[in-house]
Amino acid sequence: MRIILFILALNMSLYAQNKNGPTASNLKIAYVASGCFWCVEAIYESVPGVTEAISGYAGSDVKNPTYNTIKDTGHAETVAIYYDAHKISFSELIDIYYLSQNPTTYGQHPDFGKNYRSIIFYNNTREKEIATLKFNQINQTLDGKAITEIRALDHFYPAEDYHQNYEKNHPENPYVQQVSIPRLNRFKAKYFKN
Repeated sequence: MRIILFILALNMSLYAQNKNGPTASNLKIAYVASGCFWCVEAIYESVPGVTEAISGYAGSDVKNPTYNTIKDTGHAETVAIYYDAHKISFSELIDIYYLSQNPTTYGQHPDFGKNYRSIIFYNNTREKEIATLKFNQINQTLDGKAITEIRALDHFYPAEDYHQNYEKNHPENPYVQQVSIPRLNRFKAKYFKN
């Protein structure tokens, strides 16, 4: 019986979704999806003014998704970006969003499909206006081929603890070496070139 309880406790800890973000009153939170959340989290955490990025799920009204269920629930891998609005603006975060991905694809190589789709979530009318303006600008430069969704955030579910800071904690992982780190480096080469 003790072994069964130990296994259950271990299983619950592996799949727990307890990751809470910073609580400083000066921080705001933006939510975006653009492919694998390991990659997106690492990109935003490299940006001055961003305090924390948390991997999770959003984009569906199904409650309590997990990594194993999102293919069925319709959630996208999403990142909550905690940022100091005195150091970086929501508008700049959206510029970073487009700089770090291809918004004409339903995912980012090698991850394609509804779980990896491009979405900017907004919390209020001002964020919706900024997201729409930025989308229209990028869509014009891409000859109308951008497919980023812009939608109100209904609910954000933090991903299981083992997904948090995955790139930083697992640099030996083949996916991290072949996909995440190169994507981060391509972003840094563009963003920090000045």
